[in-house]
Amino acid sequence: MQILVRDNNVDQALRTLKKKMQREGIFREMKLRRHYEKPSERKQRQRSEAIRRIRKVLRKRMDREGY
Repeated sequence: MQILVRDNNVDQALRTLKKKMQREGIFREMKLRRHYEKPSERKQRQRSEAIRRIRKVLRKRMDREGY
């Protein structure tokens, strides 16, 4: 990943870097890989994340449609 620093503006370059890393999912990946996760734990986490996503979609759909 490469970020250009223009006019010696390091703060803006850091913000751009953080935004790119957030979009790429690097922060989430680092958090997940901080400790070893057993395959069974990974499957369980992925299942719960999928359920959470489905519930979120259903909740938004119910709010939009109103029933």
